[in-house]
Amino acid sequence: MNPRLKEIYKKDIQPALKDSLGLKNLYMTPEIEKVVLNMGLGLDGADSKILKASEEDLAKITGQKPVVTKFKKSVANFKTRKGSNAGLKVTLRKNKMYEFIDRLVNIALPRIKDFRGLSTKGFDKFGNYTFGIKEHIIFPEVSFERADKVRGIDVIIVIKAINKDHSLALLEKMNFPFIKKGDN
Repeated sequence: MNPRLKEIYKKDIQPALKDSLGLKNLYMTPEIEKVVLNMGLGLDGADSKILKASEEDLAKITGQKPVVTKFKKSVANFKTRKGSNAGLKVTLRKNKMYEFIDRLVNIALPRIKDFRGLSTKGFDKFGNYTFGIKEHIIFPEVSFERADKVRGIDVIIVIKAINKDHSLALLEKMNFPFIKKGDN
């Protein structure tokens, strides 16, 4: 069964983007390739209990087992050693990606306290969008009582698009809550 957002994208969003952006065919419309979630643990990465709890939380949020990332270099000022645990990352593609984006936009982001919207400054020159979430407990899958510490998550949405404006148009059609110009 296809995710709800994927069907909406194929039926409504893609043809609307083709017309509004003045593209020749549907294959030129912007499309999300993958979503990467990154949770940096820092010094807590050395503690196996904290690592295991964070791994379980990220697995519940994404529905996929995260990969433990390692430090590439030793840096004395940051008290890091080469090869020690740095954090966790998950790459979502296809149906899991659409399900995650749907839950993120419709359930998780509205649960952020004092949320005013996402910044439009998170686009890079290729049209990919990056933003951070300060509390991983905004996702309903994570139990607030069981979480030992509130951790942040970086979300990178990799978009196949011609430029930033096309990526922004795609995410706006997918109901991402961006800050409008003039709203403070």
